[in-house]
Amino acid sequence: MIREHQRRESEDCRSLKSLIFARIGMAPGKYQESYSSRFSNCKYQVFLSFRGEDTRKNFTDHLYKALVDAGIHTFRDDDEIQRGENIDFELQKAIQQSKISIIVFFKDYASSRWCLDELVMIMERKRNDDCIVLPVFYDVDPSQVGRQTGSFAAAFVEHEKSFNEEKERVSGWRIALKEVADLAGMVLGDGYEAQFVQSIVEKVSKKLDQKMFHVPLHFIGRDPLVNYINSWLQDGSHDAAIVILYGIGGVGKTTIAKSVFNQNIHKFEGKSFLSNFRSKDIVCLQRQLLSVILKKTVVEINDEDEGILKIKDALCCRRTLIVLDDVDKRDQFNKIIGVQNWLCKGSKIIVTSRNKGLL
Repeated sequence: MIREHQRRESEDCRSLKSLIFARIGMAPGKYQESYSSRFSNCKYQVFLSFRGEDTRKNFTDHLYKALVDAGIHTFRDDDEIQRGENIDFELQKAIQQSKISIIVFFKDYASSRWCLDELVMIMERKRNDDCIVLPVFYDVDPSQVGRQTGSFAAAFVEHEKSFNEEKERVSGWRIALKEVADLAGMVLGDGYEAQFVQSIVEKVSKKLDQKMFHVPLHFIGRDPLVNYINSWLQDGSHDAAIVILYGIGGVGKTTIAKSVFNQNIHKFEGKSFLSNFRSKDIVCLQRQLLSVILKKTVVEINDEDEGILKIKDALCCRRTLIVLDDVDKRDQFNKIIGVQNWLCKGSKIIVTSRNKGLL
């Protein structure tokens, strides 16, 4: 296994030496619309709730890394200092600003009053805002959580003693546990942890309506060019810009493009990954781009010129990440992306090609 991993790394490195990376600056976008003002109020895509003593350095860490590698902006409380009687204000804000809350239940979860307070806040937000809550049952059955049996029953015996004068607080914990256990969650049972983590990531991606691409595990986060492009995508520049990855077939252009797309799509209002330029006609590609950017199932385009005008209108007011994979001719690029001032401030375009003429 080690030799195979080293062989793949060696082949990847040799291949990438044959790949040319060209960064092309473009004029600042013509339209001055702020690219933060159009985003949702949600700062995070996922809030990850867990009992640190149980899972911080094992399952939860693996889940957090898998979510981040999939390009899902995830909040995890890394402050191991006890928060005291009240949940920290920043934690409250993170819960309010997250689209999805994942709650990881271990058998000792209920022994932490901080976790229970956090759970109450999450369920209150669900009742008020109808946000998504995904319970994950690692080594405990949902019925134990909902009915507070087993280790949960033992924990509440202690809570009843410690919070004898705060009966409403304890009652709120019980209600929140019952509500969350009734939700459709994910149970590890006798399954494999690695597959379980991947299934959670896939479920979250579907709930976010976020198309993800498969990237080999040995490739993620290892390639220096991926890290460089990630830095470029996240540099906060107000200019629209393009990078071109040029090289012969099989050197890793598409894999790099998929990897950085996965890791950055949550940072852009519009995002699209277009491929098969050699087999699809321009109008088909124009429809595909507009369908994703405008979030419409059907986009009517009668000819290339009409498509160009509609794309111009769509891209001028959205900070967009677009990947054009395996572009064969300059004309294809021009009829999809057009001229410089089509793009909103901060938009980024990644092009892969075997045609050196595009450089």
